[in-house]
Amino acid sequence: MQFDIDMTDQLLATTRAVRKRLDLQRDVPRTVIEECLELAIQAPTGSNSQTWRWLVVDDADKRRGLADLYRRSADAYLTQAGAAAAEKGDKQTQRVFSSALYLAEHLHEVPVHVIPCVEGRPNANVPPAMLAGLYGSIFPAVWSFQLALRARGLGSCLTTLHLLHEQEAAEILGLPENVMQVALLPVAYTRGTDFQRAERPPVSSVTRWNHW
Repeated sequence: MQFDIDMTDQLLATTRAVRKRLDLQRDVPRTVIEECLELAIQAPTGSNSQTWRWLVVDDADKRRGLADLYRRSADAYLTQAGAAAAEKGDKQTQRVFSSALYLAEHLHEVPVHVIPCVEGRPNANVPPAMLAGLYGSIFPAVWSFQLALRARGLGSCLTTLHLLHEQEAAEILGLPENVMQVALLPVAYTRGTDFQRAERPPVSSVTRWNHW
């Protein structure tokens, strides 16, 4: 099979963290989420563990409850971080925190929340190699899910602030003890699909070969 390299590169380079351009008025069919999750679970997992689990939330009351938890963590942190970016004159980071504050205010309106989870919890003082394997078995699937969304005209962003209240979120969602949430992805169609590459440093400035 020969892939269209230009289209593949465009998909990879323009799949952005979408917040302000999420369409809060348009419903997302469950079939679209299921299609994207079918692709997501093709991602590799450590030791072929396949411990990813997914909780898709389209119930308005549950979304509102999750959004309340998110705001409890987000408001002070995002305001302070945005002010720090402004002091440094970092306009790109200022825009990021501005859009993050917007999301915090409107999270309950986003039509679908997708919570990627892992079945099984690490023990206390688990070695870094085991933690790397744990998270390395879920985040490739998360990114595949986001790419699949982008290809279908939807957007998302990976958030983790609600995890400061993980137990309360678990109670809202009826999650058992042995299932660990790792993120919350707000999912919606996007207003427009003309996303661009982000400004990034040259690869040569962040890459070393053979020795630091």
